[in-house]
Amino acid sequence: MLSIPPNIPWLGVILATASAFLLGGIWYGPLFKNVWCREAGIDPNGKPDKHPAQVFTVAIACAFLAALMFSVMMPSSATAVDGLGLGFVVGLFFVAMSFGVNYAFAGRSLKLWMIDAGYHIIQFILYGVIIGALN
Repeated sequence: MLSIPPNIPWLGVILATASAFLLGGIWYGPLFKNVWCREAGIDPNGKPDKHPAQVFTVAIACAFLAALMFSVMMPSSATAVDGLGLGFVVGLFFVAMSFGVNYAFAGRSLKLWMIDAGYHIIQFILYGVIIGALN
């Protein structure tokens, strides 16, 4: 059974959570907003279906839980370099490949998958580097 160890680097978890939002603001903003919206079938200038507070609350909770469980997976002796490697593996082989299955069955484009997968690969690399540096 997975138990949460008492020595969680809470500052690292909080900073990792924040890094997901910083990255997302850049990734889904100036870098890929128009392409992502086009591929997702969303009007980039349209009104969102849900209130932004709801969306951000869910996103913060999900990013926090992912960062927390990522920190539990990392050995307490892990460094930022170790975290980079683990983050790459988790982002690419767990998250991106899982998205790949869903996107294939949903008929979503390769371009959309690459944008979303790329975000999550870098997200988990950042988690690993930040948490590893603060271990």
